[in-house]
Amino acid sequence: MKGSIISGAIQGFLAVALGAFAAHALEDKLDAYSTDIWNTAIQYQMLHAVAIVLAGILMSKAIFGEVKQLKIAVICFNAGIIFFTGSLIVLALTGIKVLGAITPIGGVLFLIGWAMIISATLKQTK
Repeated sequence: MKGSIISGAIQGFLAVALGAFAAHALEDKLDAYSTDIWNTAIQYQMLHAVAIVLAGILMSKAIFGEVKQLKIAVICFNAGIIFFTGSLIVLALTGIKVLGAITPIGGVLFLIGWAMIISATLKQTK
């Protein structure tokens, strides 16, 4: 639980830092296409950072307790951020289009994470 909340907070921190970095340090270095890619990456990172924190809160004994599906969701969200956001940031910086093939791996990990949240919720309401 505590580790999930911390990892989500770190991801959120990094999303804000990377967003600010792009807005200031990369403002004149990225074209509109690369800026859009960067912004998409950061939006997904922040959204899933919040989801990681919420999963950590749900794991607290007062709500769900230790639920295996929530732990899997957190792992998938963190890995998804690495694959999805990471590949898009590298693509935005380098223009290497083959990196776009890695991005869907992150998307699938995000989907698995959300499915695990659904599964954990259904398990608790029985």
